[in-house]
Amino acid sequence: MDAPRLTVARARRLRRAMTPPELRLWSALRRRPEGRKFRRQHPLGPYVLDFYCDEARLGVEVDGLAHDLGSAPARDRMRDA
Repeated sequence: MDAPRLTVARARRLRRAMTPPELRLWSALRRRPEGRKFRRQHPLGPYVLDFYCDEARLGVEVDGLAHDLGSAPARDRMRDA
C-alpha cells in the first residue's frame, strides 16, 4: 500500500478511536462555529490533523497525555516545524 493510502487508512482508524478531549472539541466544531466547516482526522501529507477547516486553512491538533510519552515529544516537534 502506498503512503497516501496508509495515511487515509490511519485517519479512518483515528476517527473511530477519538480521545475524550477530541470528542468534546468535535461536539462543538461539528456545529459549524461562525459558519465554518471542520473535518475530523484529516489526512495532510504524511500527517493526520485532528481537525481541519479548509476555508480558514486552519489545522487543530489536540495534544493529550499520549503526546508526553515515549518518542511522541520528538515527533510532535518535527510535525510542528
